Amino acid sequence: MMGKIKSKAVRRAARTLKAEDLKFSDKFEDNKKILNGVTESKKIRNQISGLISKVRKREIIAENNSK
Repeated sequence: MMGKIKSKAVRRAARTLKAEDLKFSDKFEDNKKILNGVTESKKIRNQISGLISKVRKREIIAENNSK
């Protein structure tokens, strides 16, 4: 079974927001609170938050494996 595909706009927005010095975590709910005033749409906010938390989880795993 395949996962859902995120649109290019969501990926671009997540990459741009992550480049700013916002302290995102690997928890969806925390990221959702950070992004609360950024977008008007709940759906887009949740998609960006989910993508950022997924990326952060991968980064944490990579950091732990490199040690």
